[in-house]
Amino acid sequence: MTFDHTMSDTLSGGGLRLADFDFHLPPELIAQHPAAERSASRLLDARSQPPTDRVFRDLPELLQSGDLLVFNDTQVIKARLFGAKPTGGAVELLVERVLDGNEVLAHLRASKKPAPGTVLDMQGGFHAEVLGRWPDAGGALFRLRLSGDPYALMQAHGHVPLPPYIHHADDADDARRYQTVFARVPGSVAAPTAALHFDEALLAALDARGVTRAHVTLHVGAGTFQPVKVADIARHRMHSERFEVPGETLAAIDRARARGGRVIAVGTTTVRTLETVAQRLDSGAQMGRDWPTLRGETDIFITPGHRFALVDLLITNFHLPRSTLLMLVSAFAGTETIRTAYAHAIAERYRFFSYGDAMLLARM
Repeated sequence: MTFDHTMSDTLSGGGLRLADFDFHLPPELIAQHPAAERSASRLLDARSQPPTDRVFRDLPELLQSGDLLVFNDTQVIKARLFGAKPTGGAVELLVERVLDGNEVLAHLRASKKPAPGTVLDMQGGFHAEVLGRWPDAGGALFRLRLSGDPYALMQAHGHVPLPPYIHHADDADDARRYQTVFARVPGSVAAPTAALHFDEALLAALDARGVTRAHVTLHVGAGTFQPVKVADIARHRMHSERFEVPGETLAAIDRARARGGRVIAVGTTTVRTLETVAQRLDSGAQMGRDWPTLRGETDIFITPGHRFALVDLLITNFHLPRSTLLMLVSAFAGTETIRTAYAHAIAERYRFFSYGDAMLLARM
């Protein structure tokens, strides 16, 4: 595989401050529900200035035959579970990861955190035994053992883990719409939201256009919503997430480059996965080789100054102020491009965040 750029040796913020990624967003622009139709969301084409207002179903017109779309095929699990301590006090679990032996790692909310050995009575009639904190006694997560298969229990009794800025309880519509149409591998507590805009009709139109598809898997953790708390962003430490990239996806990137096509990442999770893989591959390797499936953990933190290796275009939603995702898109398209695009989106009353609208960006 050949890379467009050499990877930088560091992903430090280069002296950038958290305040550089702040903006005022009128709260009424935070989308509380999805658009009536997935592909009816708005799409801001910000590849040139001034940006152009489109509808998401216009995407095939903006791409070329031979381009490659790379999706994240993770599936959101019903990771929010409710229960009670033996004393009767309420407990809420947000399962972050499923382990072997019916064990899970979870965020735990309670008026007083339960001690190891406590057995929680969970809604739905199952139990969760607290084994301790993770990865150590001061860890932010709790390790618990459920009384049955975690995936089956979550599917039967769990709730969709809607982001904290969505203020309604999850319902049947959320169970359908906070999930991509091609979700395949269960494991995320947050959706790869840029991919929520794709429906079967749009995928068929892209196929007819000659745009090919590939996938990666990155299981999005609750840390994606954690705010950056340090003024010097170089001091921020990212949470770790599991990923898998099939060898066929790497080969598809090779084929797209060989025919002059562009690689279009659908969402920041796909970008983070591909950039992680780029760091782990031999940048001098030749196209045409048989690529292995790559899997592991990533805590990559992409900020301005990062040299992108594999992605030419990015489809992404609008992100939270002061967030690592806003830093990533600023690194990709340039801070001035992002500032202009966000100012335009606010002025034109675009809908923001997970259920909001999208934009199309070119690598600067």
